Amino acid sequence: MDFLSFVIGLCLTWIIIKTFHIIPRGKANQKRLPPGPKPFPVIGNLLELGDKPHRSLTKLAKEYGPIMTLKLGRVTTIVITSANMAKEVLQTHDQLLSNRTVPDALRVHGHDELSMPWISISSKWRNLRKICNGQLFSNMALEANQDIRRKKVQELVAETRQSSVTGEAVDIGKAAFKTALNMLSNTILSVDLAGPNSDTTLKFKEIVWTAMEDIGKPNLADYFPVLQKFDPQGIRQRTAVNFVKMKNIFTHMISERLQLRKVSGSLTKFDMLDTLLNICEENNEMMDKKAMEHFLMDLFTAGTDTTSSTMEWAMAELLCNPEALSKAKLELKQVIGEGHPVEESDISRLPYLQAILKETLRLHPSTPLLLPRKAGADVEINGYIIPKGAQVLVNAWAIGRDPTLWENANLFMPDRFLESEIDVKGRNFEIIPFGSGRRICPGLPLAIRVLHLMLGSLIHNFDWKLEDGVNCEDMNMEEKFGITLQRAHPLRAVPI
Repeated sequence: MDFLSFVIGLCLTWIIIKTFHIIPRGKANQKRLPPGPKPFPVIGNLLELGDKPHRSLTKLAKEYGPIMTLKLGRVTTIVITSANMAKEVLQTHDQLLSNRTVPDALRVHGHDELSMPWISISSKWRNLRKICNGQLFSNMALEANQDIRRKKVQELVAETRQSSVTGEAVDIGKAAFKTALNMLSNTILSVDLAGPNSDTTLKFKEIVWTAMEDIGKPNLADYFPVLQKFDPQGIRQRTAVNFVKMKNIFTHMISERLQLRKVSGSLTKFDMLDTLLNICEENNEMMDKKAMEHFLMDLFTAGTDTTSSTMEWAMAELLCNPEALSKAKLELKQVIGEGHPVEESDISRLPYLQAILKETLRLHPSTPLLLPRKAGADVEINGYIIPKGAQVLVNAWAIGRDPTLWENANLFMPDRFLESEIDVKGRNFEIIPFGSGRRICPGLPLAIRVLHLMLGSLIHNFDWKLEDGVNCEDMNMEEKFGITLQRAHPLRAVPI
């Protein structure tokens, strides 16, 4: 028995002892919880999760229904796996179900108290949301920064063209990550964080993914709060290391900009960082230097990881569906014309490209289990009670593959969206990759532009084939589960 196993065993023994002292001897709670599998003593249903919880919870829902209860250690968890039930949680009862259960991994460097996706609904949250909606993701801001995105996609096309000349395969996820990273860093910091000859892309991608994987994986400290002191799996410690690496990048950028602003006659950058520093100077309660560092961490982790994974899944599906790829190329040729670049203003005239991305997000939502919510009071849904303090998980992956909603639910069929008004903006609960309600992803307007622009450009400018020796039947579509859903094996394809 290794040291970690010994510690876990020791802690679990202590939990058992504590549990029998804590459990009341009176009548059991009479609240009518949704149905669910019978829990084991102490550990509850933890063994049901497996290493891909989105899939195991989907399987359980087939037996217990679209709203079910799991006991994960000491945590009562309600799992939602249908569009109707998701609407109840995300819209009808949004006010009582908007706060979060925060993973122990995020309780490092005070991130749980400063991170917009995780803090409770409050004036602090509303201020951060206001900055996102007004300064970064408004139509005016997105239009003003359109040249940056155009330039970075042109660089992606140029690098891909160089690979086509040499016959080298392109790592799609890495290329998309670098492009998204430099789009954001130029918009926010006026610099490329990933230079043409640096390994920053790979390092930053590894930092972000490792953090997302650790935060998303089952953690004993989340299910048994008494274990939080011990961090038995070392998850919080690893997350702290990765957070420091990210935080140091932004601390350095902020310090450099502050020094530059002190120099008489220095030019204002008019970027997001200058805007945030202006807010700091005008209203320190709304934003200070520490809050800014954590805000930038949120923007860069959410804006790079999800974009690159969606691009990778989209290209993988297209390479395995040549008919869909041909339709997309024909549409681009007819609408854009050969030799002309794809522009953001073209997106509305490219319904099949839009359909491809909707179908990709249906099958491969970047966050398969939407960030966990917490009941602020007892809530009745479908005749059942979600008790105050319960964790609520919405399985967007299961809803996107619900056979009662989608014909041939597991097949990649973009055409299904051509005569459909369904979109991914949180109004249609059949497909909610960005969430819905007041907690919907604030970066959705930017993500929609970037994904269409990047994917359309790669399809329009090149033909594609898998690396030599690999065919579609052999392509590994296995997933890696974290807060986000990645391909377990990077997609490599040759541009022609």
